[in-house]
This record gives sequence, structure tokens and C-alpha cells, in this order.
Amino acid sequence: MTGFIILDKPEGITSFIAARIVRHVTGEKKCGHTGTLDPMATGVLPVAVGHATRFIDFLPCHDKGYTASFRLGETTDTLDITGKTLTMSDDIPGEDAVLAALEKFRGVIEQTPPMYSAIQKDGKRLYELARQGIEIEREKRTVTIHELTCLSADKRDYTIHVMCSKGTYIRSLISDIGETLGCGAVMTSLRRTHANGFSLEDAHTEDELKAAEDISAVLLPVEQALSAYPSVTVSEAQAKRFRNGGELDATRLKMTLYPSLYTVFSPDHQFLGLGEYTEGDAVLKVKRVTPND
Repeated sequence: MTGFIILDKPEGITSFIAARIVRHVTGEKKCGHTGTLDPMATGVLPVAVGHATRFIDFLPCHDKGYTASFRLGETTDTLDITGKTLTMSDDIPGEDAVLAALEKFRGVIEQTPPMYSAIQKDGKRLYELARQGIEIEREKRTVTIHELTCLSADKRDYTIHVMCSKGTYIRSLISDIGETLGCGAVMTSLRRTHANGFSLEDAHTEDELKAAEDISAVLLPVEQALSAYPSVTVSEAQAKRFRNGGELDATRLKMTLYPSLYTVFSPDHQFLGLGEYTEGDAVLKVKRVTPND
């Protein structure tokens, strides 16, 4: 069994356990998620099944979408509602001030990753150090907030929609908004709506997966996950050579290549894997192949 299952991750479990759910439902030993979601977060978690795990690093779409709620006037050590309260304030700005603050965080920004994160420093996860009461300096990272809109406002409680680049921490974004407002803010809920080109419309809950009569019916093919790349169809002889790890003469393909990754298909439309063409090369090199099962 090979492909992607898009899990609607429930609250309260790690992404590792979520992948284990898919492993149990499918009976496939090889299962791996495509990016960590915090335990308190819910929503889109693509899980690669079988040989699809070979293609995780090549998923083309890295932008993410979220619906997040936060509360003004409170800060915690984890930057979300599950942490230890650090400060409280009743001096809460009005909605106009909050909307004006959101405007400052659209586009390219810099943010500091939270201590409670899976980032490694000298072989240790930051959250491991944080649990020991250790805080270390973290380098700021540049991220892009493509969309940031307010969905609802109720005194100190707000819900926002965010579309952002890979590596963005929504907890840090909310914390920075609270700092800008001068009252602090803490994330109260997080739901991922988009990831790796998939959305909630593609996602299935654990109960839905367990109830499925044919689990393969919800399995998305690897080539669908890679559909943003251009494709090339090769001859039978070229397909055999490619599948065995051999590069292909670019001049003998039935199309002009430009620098990119390519999904490679046999004459009968079978997905063979990913190839890469680099400017100046005369060949299409093999990046990943789908083994014959």
C-alpha cells in the first residue's frame, strides 16, 4: 500500500502517535507524517504510507494555513493556554487597535522560535531544555505571512485566519501581536486548514478511517501529492532504465526540459518516480523511484 492519507489530527496527541494511528488502520509498517503539529493542534496532517515515505522531502508546497484563537491580557511560558501563566493584565485594547496590530505582521517578518518547540540545539530538543527550566538564545528566522485576517472578536478573545510560509510558529506570531499591543496574548486553539497542498476537504478523522470499508479508497496517490511538478512520459526502454536508477538522455525525451523536478511516467501512465533536470545537463537524473511491488 503506497500513497498519502490526510488525517484530521485530533487534539491531545503528538504527530508521531497520529502516524501510528494510520499505521494501525492501514496495516502498513512504513508510515511517516510530513510535519509536526503540536499536541493541542488539530487539522490537516498528511501521513505518507508505504513507499510514499520516500517522497516526503520532495512535497512541493510548503505553505501552511491555520485558524487560530487567542486571548489578550495573558502570557504563558509555552505561549499557549496549556502553559504556566506568567503575566495577567486587564488593560485590554479595543478591536481597532488589534486590527491595526495585525497589519504590522503581514508580509515578510522575523520571529523567534519558542522554547517549547521541536527545534534541536546541540542534539537536544528545545522543549527538553525548557522543561528543565533552561532558556537559550534562539536565532530569529525570516518567515512570510501571506494572509492574516480577523474572523471574530469578543472583548479579549479573537480568532484569526493565517496563511504562511514553512517554519512559521503561530504561537510566536500571537505572542508578538500581544507584545505589540502591550498587554500580552496567548494562543487558545489551533487548527491547521492547509498543508503540503492538501486541505481539510481531503482530511479524514480517525473514526472515519476505522469505519472505511476499503481504506485504499481514501489513499491519495503519490503523483497527486507531487502534481505541482511538470511531468514527462518516457518510452518502455527509458522507463526500465529509470526504474533501475539510470539517468535518461534529455535529447531523446519527447519534450524540452527546463531546470526542475519532474514526475516521470511510463507509456501506460504508471508513476515511476521523480527525476531532476539541471541547466547545462544533458540528462534527466533520478531523484526517487517507486519500487516494483
